[in-house]
Amino acid sequence: MISVFELFKIGIGPSSSHTVGPMRAAHAFVDGIVAAGRLDAVDRVEVALYGSLAWTGKGHGTDRAAILGLSGMEPATVDPDEADAAFAAAGAGGSLHLGGRRRIGFDYGRDILFDGHAETPKHPNTMALAAFDTDGTVVAHERWCSVGGGFVVPEAEVGVAVENPVSVPHPFRSGRDLLHIGAATGRTIAEIVLENERALRPDAEIDAHLDAIATVMMACIDRGVATTGELPGGLKVKRRAKSIRDRLLARSHANDRAAHEVMDWVSVYAIAVNEENAAGGRVVTAPTNGAAGVVPATLRYYLDHCAGAGPEGVRTFLLTATAIGGLFKMNASISGAEVGCQGEVGVACSMAAAGLCAALGGTNEQVENAAEIGMEHHLGMTCDPIAGLVQVPCIERNAFGAISAVNAASLALHGDGTHVVSLDKVIVTMRETGRDMASKYKETSLGGLAVNLPEC
Repeated sequence: MISVFELFKIGIGPSSSHTVGPMRAAHAFVDGIVAAGRLDAVDRVEVALYGSLAWTGKGHGTDRAAILGLSGMEPATVDPDEADAAFAAAGAGGSLHLGGRRRIGFDYGRDILFDGHAETPKHPNTMALAAFDTDGTVVAHERWCSVGGGFVVPEAEVGVAVENPVSVPHPFRSGRDLLHIGAATGRTIAEIVLENERALRPDAEIDAHLDAIATVMMACIDRGVATTGELPGGLKVKRRAKSIRDRLLARSHANDRAAHEVMDWVSVYAIAVNEENAAGGRVVTAPTNGAAGVVPATLRYYLDHCAGAGPEGVRTFLLTATAIGGLFKMNASISGAEVGCQGEVGVACSMAAAGLCAALGGTNEQVENAAEIGMEHHLGMTCDPIAGLVQVPCIERNAFGAISAVNAASLALHGDGTHVVSLDKVIVTMRETGRDMASKYKETSLGGLAVNLPEC
């Protein structure tokens, strides 16, 4: 089962698969060296990035992430300002603080390799890490795959089913399973997920994590709507969440307010988060960083614009979203490099729609319908970030994903839960569509907007 502790991770931008994942893999690599008692033998380390990690790694900060992970930093706890300083020091100082314990020599041009030609037999996001002693003998060597949403696994374990050592009261692998369990037990989807979580940890820990996730999401929105300037990377994209928010506030007391103004607020919430993500700020993978604005924006819509919103509704929202995100992770993918942006913004929209529907009192059938609507209309969405940056079209795309989530929840709540296409069928279709999608449209920046912009 996919736990809420796994699906929603606190980290830094700009990418879960290209930043959070490689950082975690590099950190695990050093941990393994330390555990083997070989840290003192290491004279230098080398990181080779393949596939999508090579093609868009610089724009996504994969080189920076690898250096931070090797330096003993972790996505959930690293301070973004400290991260910038550590990366700059490694590049300028010619040394790396391996595991935060020992200084070794470091040469960026020699020790970080971007190899866009080598095969990636298990997953398009593959990296190899090697440590050498003073004689050049290999001390340790590992290959890892970043499979989306900050999840990383050794390359040899990609596609290998791992048995959960802890049994849960309500195991499920499909939307149909969820509906059957709900009908048999009288539980909501959120309650089903919560009871499974209780098999892993106490209520206090679960509540604390859910509350922390919501707090970080809302803080990210608040930072985003208060910050101006230009985003890094060279596209000269200016932050605009604050200016949009300021205009909305200025006309909030006018008599001619547009009926669609609430959707403008949803958009600005999402834009704020993804501008923070693009700047390398602290975000929550939901289920990825590239789609990190959809769930927070929809959750903020619930809190700010829906009567009766409160902490319990927030927990219901996040637990329900976890169930839906878990189904996509188990049965398809949440990696843009594997299935395109349908696996990122599309999945986030499906999660957010289900969460909002549940928080507003929807039945399990209506929640499943909302999730299905959210993904159905994102099928085939490509991932073609310009210049390999998580900015264009990613930032605006999150705004549209959040608006679609609100609309999907509303449509589902107006129905009785019956519909033609099931969530399970949509998940299968998304997986097959991603398999058939040309690789140049899957987070490689080799097709679509990424190559056509210079011609405009």
